Amino acid sequence: MGLKSLRQKKWFKVMTNTYVLVLTIFVIWMAFFDTNSLLIHMELRNEIKKLEKQKDFLKGEIEKDREVLKKMSDEKELEKLAREKYYMKKDKEEIFLIEYEDSLKQKQDE
Repeated sequence: MGLKSLRQKKWFKVMTNTYVLVLTIFVIWMAFFDTNSLLIHMELRNEIKKLEKQKDFLKGEIEKDREVLKKMSDEKELEKLAREKYYMKKDKEEIFLIEYEDSLKQKQDE
């Protein structure tokens, strides 16, 4: 199978066409080597999806915080939070912290 018989093949003629060679080189260049290559576009698309998920999560957190702020506008709710979370007390009042055995075990595990 010499060079002459290879040149007679139809696929060889198509593949050695100048336009096909230039187009093939262009597609390979754009897909892998260019600064705006397909690989970079895929990475950026994944990053956008990740950021949109984070955005949705943070919107949910903002809604939760708005609910808490609405509750905290009421003085009774604010006092309840201060007493339960920060162990604050009124003047001339004593606080007794009661811890059960099972809650002590959980604190030691952490």
